[in-house]
Amino acid sequence: MAQRELLARLEVAGSGEARVGTGVSVLDHLVGVLARYASFDLTLEVAPAEAGEEVAAAGRALGEALRSPLRASGARGHGTAALPEGEALASVSLDVSEQPVVVSNVDLSSVHVAGLQTDLVAAFLEELVEGAGLTVHMRLVEGSDEQHVLDAIFKALGAALEQACEKRSRPRRRKKT
Repeated sequence: MAQRELLARLEVAGSGEARVGTGVSVLDHLVGVLARYASFDLTLEVAPAEAGEEVAAAGRALGEALRSPLRASGARGHGTAALPEGEALASVSLDVSEQPVVVSNVDLSSVHVAGLQTDLVAAFLEELVEGAGLTVHMRLVEGSDEQHVLDAIFKALGAALEQACEKRSRPRRRKKT
């Protein structure tokens, strides 16, 4: 298989400007929401392919771009946020991990916003978490409108990622042995 053309540039201490071209318009919107709430300046472009391949490549590329800033000297490496969108409220907690995993109570099995199939959202998040090396817990507190649910999740994920990339205000304490 030929190497896929992919462009991922990330500035974590940015203004929230995003230029996203995954080939899936609703995912472009959601990644833009994530960048805005994370205050990331992000360029993410994926060469045209089958939607599932585009989504997986975009998630992996963004995750890999986040790996270094999340582990930078002095970075918090963890974050938590709860944000609304309309009637939906989502909470995301994350931590740098060598055993990446997404744990969620959100059932997106019937979500077909703008033709986006459920497994594409899950695939994007799984690839992002794997590429970044994160443990992510997502909770949908309330919400019935599919677009609002997705927007709330990506807002909370962005805000939690912003916290995780921020410099600590005080040094970690060493455990006494």
